[in-house]
This record gives sequence, C-alpha cells and structure tokens, in this order.
Amino acid sequence: MRHALPLAPQFYVTAPQPCPYLPGRMERKLFTALQGEQAEKLNDSLSKQGFRRSQNVLYRPSCSECSACLSARISVADFAPSKSQRRTINRNAHLERRATSPWATEEQYSLFRRYLDHRHADGGMADMDVFEFAAMIEETPIRSRVVEYVDRESGGLTGVCLTDVLDDGLSMVYSFYEPDLPRQSLGTWMILDHVEIAREAGLPYVYLGYWVPGSPKMGYKANFEGLEIFRGGAWTRKTPKDDFTEEMYPHSTDPIAEQVANISLPDSRG
Repeated sequence: MRHALPLAPQFYVTAPQPCPYLPGRMERKLFTALQGEQAEKLNDSLSKQGFRRSQNVLYRPSCSECSACLSARISVADFAPSKSQRRTINRNAHLERRATSPWATEEQYSLFRRYLDHRHADGGMADMDVFEFAAMIEETPIRSRVVEYVDRESGGLTGVCLTDVLDDGLSMVYSFYEPDLPRQSLGTWMILDHVEIAREAGLPYVYLGYWVPGSPKMGYKANFEGLEIFRGGAWTRKTPKDDFTEEMYPHSTDPIAEQVANISLPDSRG
C-alpha cells in the first residue's frame, strides 16, 4: 500500500543532553524529516530560518535555557578578505578544487579519521565508522556536492567539504582537512574558497552553520567580513558592538509549539 507524505512536515524535539560548546549547559534540537518531492524546497526555506541539514533531517537548536547558537552566513557581496585571509589564500595556492557527486571514498574516510583523532577525539562523531561516514556523505535528498582539495604536486587529498546547493547560496554541511598543516589554516581556506564558488555561481550567501558566542570552537566564524546572523527571526549584519547577553542568559524562551507556529513553510503545490 502506498502512503502519501504529509504536506506539512511534522516537528519533533530531542531529549536534552550536555552541550558540546558551552560547559554546564544542556542542548536540545527541534527537527523534522527531509524527504519526498518537496525536500529541496523545504531545505531552501528552513535553511533561511536557521535550520541545518544532517543526512535526511533538518534541525535547529531549541534549548530551554539558552539561545546562544546563532545560524551564520556570509554575504558574498559584502565580503572582502582581511590581510591574514589573503595570506591564507596565497599559502594554499597549490591546492586544486575538485567538485564531485556525493560519494564516499576510502581516502576521504582516512582523512576524516585523522582529522577527528587530532581535533575532535572527544566529540560526538569520534566513534563514526566507515559505514556511518558513507551515510553522512551519500544520504542526501537534495542537490549536494563533495568539494575535494588536492595538492597539485603530491596528488594527496588535503581537505573535503560536503556542500549543499541552495536556491540562494551554498551551505557548508561538514568539512574536514589534514590536521598536520596548521600554518595553512585549511578550515578558513575552504570557507574563503566557497565564497569564491558562490561568487562565480552568482549565489548571494555561504551558510556556515552555527556560531556560538563564548565558544572557542566556533570563534573563527566571527572573523569573516559580511557575516550575518539569524537572530530574533531575521538575518542581521553582525557588528563588533553587538551584545549577545540575552542569547547567553535569556529571561525566557518561547514554548516549542510557538516556535513551530512561527516557522514559515514553503508552498507545497507543484
């Protein structure tokens, strides 16, 4: 028997668990399934409202006592590299970009394991095996690409980014790189190159995921000119004078039902 998927997605909330970014806090996520003929349209719409994709799920932080995780994106038209970022571009001029379909390889997984073991050995992905890695790369119901960065001289794989193509930009779903090359600032370099890809494609934004004020792990995202954050239901340009005390220590957070009611859903008609 065939069952039609509901036109309006169903939203759920995860159980609270320790926050990986701010000590002593608990996190929970609001999420919905990403499937069916409307998957791409739903992903485009919810990405503009602070959601992120993980395989066939869209999620957004919905913590009861904190709202510090702020979705961040770079406005390509407003971006200009800093002096240090220009040096990063020059240091990585020997890398060649190769965009492929979302297909996992052993070489990617080997690099992924080195990256996790050096940078995130105690993180939630530390125990991911090759099958889970393949699922992360390949299970996508929307238009996704794997962007590989290869050393022209040695031919070695240096960095990888799983990238979604949205109707208004590129979303850097997950990136990893060679951990033994700290001087090359490969994480920053891949963001800079994605800004260039978006510029070449005529796309206005590069979505970076979540920036968390007060978290050293996420501090690098604030170093990009033209950074916008999703705050109070709207995208606003981040400035050095911004005060994020309310997000870190809110007086209250909206009930889940109210959060869901305020989500704008795309037209489900063909």
